[in-house]
Amino acid sequence: MNTLTEENYLKALFNLAGENGETNVNDLSRHLGIKMPTVTSMMKRLAEKKLVHYESYKPIRLTEKGKKEAGLIVRKHRLTEMYLVEKMGFGWEEVHDIAEQIEHIQSPVFFDKMDQLLGFPKLDPHGAVIPDKNGKLAWIAYLRLSDCRPGDTVRLCAVVHGASDFLRFLNNRGIRLGLRIKIKSVETFDASMVLAYENRTETLGATACERLLVEKIK
Repeated sequence: MNTLTEENYLKALFNLAGENGETNVNDLSRHLGIKMPTVTSMMKRLAEKKLVHYESYKPIRLTEKGKKEAGLIVRKHRLTEMYLVEKMGFGWEEVHDIAEQIEHIQSPVFFDKMDQLLGFPKLDPHGAVIPDKNGKLAWIAYLRLSDCRPGDTVRLCAVVHGASDFLRFLNNRGIRLGLRIKIKSVETFDASMVLAYENRTETLGATACERLLVEKIK
């Protein structure tokens, strides 16, 4: 059984690696807020447990065993977030820290029951895909809002880097998943966007737009 700290590293590797399956010590250190020598030591430990492929100065990759274990941790986290929102009435900005604690419970039947009560959801409250019972994740190719152009009409599908303060920022502007948005203009100087939705117009900065994942509506 992996320790809580090891599980946190595995989850971070899973989230950082993305679809290409690789990350590096520097990015992992920055993501976790942990010094690089400590991260390197942990990578060696996880390599000994056959959970990662690690060599100095080379990208880090999860092994098949590591991918499964990491995917199951992410599954528990995202199912918990969905349960907190759908069954307990929490806002999407409130659930991350609670799910961080619950994801370490070692009881598959607990999370299977949660999944059943939710009706086997495919996405969490932030639009992220929930891995299946084998830890596998089906990647969805969304666009970043920041990559869209004036005149495009899009639907908001997911939020990345969904820190609580950012989600509250979106709440205050009436921005939620499923929202239909028309891009009115893009500022050349700072890439901020003027957006029209639900009879209102808002300007969002480049950082916010990069964190919103959308699909175009024809």
